This record gives sequence, C-alpha cells and structure tokens, in this order.
Amino acid sequence: MLGLLGLAGVVVSVFCIAAGAASGPTQLVPGRSGGWPGWMAGPFGSLGLGLSSGGFQTLTLIMCVGYLLVLTGARALPWRVLAAGILASNVLLLLGPPLISQDVFGYLAFARMGVLHGLDPYTHVAFEAPIDPIYPFIGWPFQNSPYGPLFTLASYATAPLGLAGGLWTLKVAAVAGSLIAVALTARAAGALGHSRRFAAAFVGLNPVMLELAVGGAHNDTLVLAFLGGALALTTGTALTAPARYRAGALALATGVGVKVTAGIVLPFLLLAPSGRRERLRVAAVAALGLALVAFVGLIGFGSHALGFLDAVGEQQQLIATHSIPAETARLLGLHGTPGWWRHCFVIAFLIALCYALWRTARGTADWRVAAGWSTLALLLSTAWLLPWYAVWPLPLAAVCGDRRLRVATLLVCAYAILIHLPLADPLLSAPAVHTAPRHGHVGALGR
Repeated sequence: MLGLLGLAGVVVSVFCIAAGAASGPTQLVPGRSGGWPGWMAGPFGSLGLGLSSGGFQTLTLIMCVGYLLVLTGARALPWRVLAAGILASNVLLLLGPPLISQDVFGYLAFARMGVLHGLDPYTHVAFEAPIDPIYPFIGWPFQNSPYGPLFTLASYATAPLGLAGGLWTLKVAAVAGSLIAVALTARAAGALGHSRRFAAAFVGLNPVMLELAVGGAHNDTLVLAFLGGALALTTGTALTAPARYRAGALALATGVGVKVTAGIVLPFLLLAPSGRRERLRVAAVAALGLALVAFVGLIGFGSHALGFLDAVGEQQQLIATHSIPAETARLLGLHGTPGWWRHCFVIAFLIALCYALWRTARGTADWRVAAGWSTLALLLSTAWLLPWYAVWPLPLAAVCGDRRLRVATLLVCAYAILIHLPLADPLLSAPAVHTAPRHGHVGALGR
C-alpha cells in the first residue's frame, strides 16, 4: 500500500512540476532567456497551472517522500504498475519544458555550429555564430564542446530539424536513455539475485533522475544506458563469463564516446576477472573500443578529435558554488575556494580511487561496489559539481547488495535536490556569489 501511495505521489508531483513550469516563463526554465515559444513550453502550456518557487519546493519534497515510500514497498509492487509509473513520469517530463538547465540548447548549438556554420565545436564557441537563432537560448557561449565525438556527431542530425525539432529529438533521446538504463539495471540486479523491482525504482523514480536529468534532457541518461548495458552484459547468462566482461568493457568504452565520465567505471571492470590473462584480454577489448571511438572522432573532426578532453580540463578550473570543496571552504572561513583546498580534495579522491582499485584487483571488493564508491568520491571532490551528476552512481548502487553504498548515494542525491530549494538558502552559499551559474551550461568532466 505504501508503495502504491508513493508511486502516485511521484507521478502526480512530476505532472504538476512539468505542467506548472510550462505555463509561462519561470526560473525553473533557464532557456526562457531566448523567449517563450510554444515548442519549448510544450503541450502543457495551455493548461495555465502556474508554479511558484514555494510550489516547486513543496512538489519536489512530495516527490522525494513518494520515492522513499516506493523504495520501501517496491518489492511488493506489481511489476506492470511500477513500470507504468516509471514510464508515465518520463513521458510527463518529456511533454514539459526543459527544466533547471540550458544544457540541451548547448547540444543544439554545438550541432548547428558544425552543420550550418562550418565551425568545429571542439575549436570554436557559440559566440562565433551569434546570428544563429539558438544563440539567445544558450547559457555558456564561450565554451567548447566537452562531449565525446560519438555524441557530438550524432547530435549533428538535429541541425536540419530546426530548433523545435532538434529540442524534441534530444528530449526523446534523454527519455530513451533513462528507460533503457532502468531496464538494463533491473535485469542486472535480477541476475545477481537482487530485486528487479527495487533496482528499477531506485534508478527510474529517483528525483534527481527525473527532475534534473530527464527534466533537463541531459545526455547523462545516455551514459547511464551504456553503464546499464555493461552491468547487464557482465551478469548475463547468454555468454561465457570471459566474453561477458569483454562485452561490458566495449559498452563502457562506447559510453566514453558520449561523455568521458563513463570511463571512471572502466578500470574496475578491467580488474573484475580473476585471472591475469583474462584481465589483459578485457583491457585489449576496451583499448580497441576506445580506439574505434577515436577513429570515428578522427573521421569527423580530424586532428581535433580529442578536443573535448581539453574542454573537460578547462572546466575543472571552474568552481560551482555548491560543490563540496566550495561549501566547506565557506564553512571554514576561507577566502573563496583556494587552489590548495581544491587540491586536498583531489588528493583525497585519488587515494580513495587507488584503494578501491587495489581491493578490486585483490578480489576483496566487488567491482561494482568499488566503482560506486569511487564515483561518489569523485562527486564529493570535484569543485565543478552540477546537481544532475548525482545520477552517475545510481545503477551501480542499485544492482549490488551494499546498503551503505545505497544510503550514501541517496544522501548525495538529497543534496543535489536540496540546493535547488529555498529552504536550503540559509544553509548554503548565497546565489549572488556563484563563481559559475547554478544552472550553468557546462559541467564537470564533460557535463
């Protein structure tokens, strides 16, 4: 009963947020900077529901409570009911305007630069094409593309569709990535002897996944689809065990072609096999996959195929106000976020990463659990933390039986949601002193 009540709470709150945000220009839709065309508002715009800051906070809190209730009763929920709730939540967000972030307009801008203006998005910026109609909608016109060549080239297909067609194509892609990630994660959890329903709910109804990742049409959902594929492939029964690891490594390598953050899980998968010889074979397949991604990039962008890595490096010099290094520096009374303070967090992350890899190599830690903790360590240590990044460890935490990892992941997700709510303003840094916009266009490690 609690599960059904929670599921209803999530779906209703998602509808109210999507429909309310569509009723008119609001801070929840930063893309309004370019105007308020009907193709951005979506079909809910005619409902005229409206949504205040306080209303958004209340609905978000209802969604969070509903999510926790679903997790409590997920194992008893009928599979069709749970699947329908996840699908409905995604479709409702698809029909609403892009929430919280302008990133999706950045995707369109990079695509249009390459196709319509002959500008390589790895060496040029949107400011060099100010006459393009997408320009007023973007938030960061001076940044090169931080995305992998597979995603960038695929996004080129949206340029001939116009602004409306391109936006809706990318929104559909984000929803598809979300649903695929949920399905594959649930399959992997079941193969490991855990509840498929719980895993599906853990990922698919998470407020960060819905409100931020899907609502903002972020390509992080596509990365999660590749991660879910790697998890499903390495636990499937159709292939022999060695072949499963190789297939999983190839899936992750392909994910790097979308966004470099997919690569943090790859070394753990390489160490998953028990034998040294098989580890070398998996590494060879991963290297081949990365080489193929690079080859595609060379075809599309020539010598600038790896330009996204430069953009990622530049982003790491930025500071998001609500990153953990920035907030802790404020609490300690430091002036800004000093470089030495950021370096302390980087060193702590590297120590945690090396320790997790060492335990995985020795066989004393499950590679999925170790990768999950390392991903959390990355989120806590980066100075350029944007809230939708909190979805990264969700599939890893969902498929394993480590309750501590699940709780830690939920706490990070709670923080990602909290920083968008007015009730957090007395606790966190004031928006006026943001080094980077809260809803910025570019994000850490390739957004």
